[in-house]
Amino acid sequence: MTLSTMHYPLSTKLRIVFLFFLLFTLHYTLSTDVALANNITVSNVTITGQSTSAQTCKVQLDISWNNSWRNAINYDAAWVFIKYSTDSGATWSHATLKTSGTNPANFSQGTGTGLDLVVPTDKKGAFLQRTSNGSGTVSTTSIQFVWDWGADGLSTSSTARVKVFAIEMVYIPQGAFYAGSGGTGTGEFTSTQITTATANASGGYPTGQTAPNASWPNGYNAFYIMKYELSQGAWVDFFNTLTADQKSTRDITGGVLNSTGKASDETVNRNTISWTSGDAAAGANQYVACNFLSWADVIAYADWSGLRPMTELEYEKAARGTVSAVADEYAWGSTTITQSANITNGGAANETASNSGNGLCNYGNRASQPQGPMRCGFAPTSTTTRAQAGASYYGVMELSGNLWERPVTIGNATGRLFDGGLGDGALDANGNANVTNWPGTDAVGSGFRGGTWTGGATIARVSDRYSAADTSAVRYSTLGARCARTSP
Repeated sequence: MTLSTMHYPLSTKLRIVFLFFLLFTLHYTLSTDVALANNITVSNVTITGQSTSAQTCKVQLDISWNNSWRNAINYDAAWVFIKYSTDSGATWSHATLKTSGTNPANFSQGTGTGLDLVVPTDKKGAFLQRTSNGSGTVSTTSIQFVWDWGADGLSTSSTARVKVFAIEMVYIPQGAFYAGSGGTGTGEFTSTQITTATANASGGYPTGQTAPNASWPNGYNAFYIMKYELSQGAWVDFFNTLTADQKSTRDITGGVLNSTGKASDETVNRNTISWTSGDAAAGANQYVACNFLSWADVIAYADWSGLRPMTELEYEKAARGTVSAVADEYAWGSTTITQSANITNGGAANETASNSGNGLCNYGNRASQPQGPMRCGFAPTSTTTRAQAGASYYGVMELSGNLWERPVTIGNATGRLFDGGLGDGALDANGNANVTNWPGTDAVGSGFRGGTWTGGATIARVSDRYSAADTSAVRYSTLGARCARTSP
């Protein structure tokens, strides 16, 4: 398809979907609870193909999501991974798959929409993506992953509870792109075409910038990025797998307002998450982007899910694509922006703005609604263009407005040490990420891009770097999360 007819996602939220059951390794007695999310659903999870000699079993599942696509430009995907507990849910660990590669031996692609199963070398999960060009709903049954439970230290006498998670992603292909728009944005890069994957080589970083680590992900190489900002429902799904001590660290409902938390279990700036003990509840706005997330929260989620933070050059690549830069452009490729008006169907899976227009964007701190972030993917309909949907060149949503994007910055020495290491699925005892060379919990090395629901129009521009290297470790009503993963 040409860019003008490219499909853009119409989803209502980024919700990690999970379904869990008890696995008795030799008896196959199953007890199932189902948690559904709008747009992407994992269901009918079973265990089959138990092998005590190979110390493996197959985790079989059905998956579906709406508004999927694959075309000549790129495609969307689902990042699917497994968590297991051997102590009745008190602690959760990340499952290791048996084999890496595309459609590995003894894995099954299932029946229905043709999907490839792409397992990275760390075997922390798999990307499910269309095998051929097409668009519409994915619906595939009887997909099988091979879980190497022996590698995870289980034995034939173990009893394990399993959860399967799925996150919608967008594939950003390898290729040259422009950093900086040539416009008037604060601190913009001098417009430079990034033409090599070696970040500290000529053509590997913008003119006038200090060279980063050679392995710093500069956007040239292929990567995946979350299609939407992290939703409140997805945050709760993550939070509820943590230990009590880890939950205390990652609790966003306490503390001091706009400093260490939202200071309430009630609704604050559209955040409806509540927690005192046990499991947290997402509340009425589970489909709405999750705010009050600090940098430490962002990287904890990234580590837990086997993802990583994106860099600010990857942010510009995901927004602009391979086309020439437009001075002062927004993520939808033009300089036109329309402020979203009052909310229609507030809190529902089809929450949207009461108005429409090119570049519909939640920005500007309206005196009336919304006074907070809106639903992930709130703007598109079945008939909207890229500009009306607020979609990036590659179909990534809300890269301008709603909540600040939190990339690793090239603007200070700590950020430039980042080498793109991936999360391993495990946090430390306090619930913090522990990946080497990531900016730490003090947020030094991180920054802000893309604007927010309170900010003016100028900071929502793709290349504006007003706060690109600002260090802030707080939990604020304008701060959200979006993660990435290097393509296998």
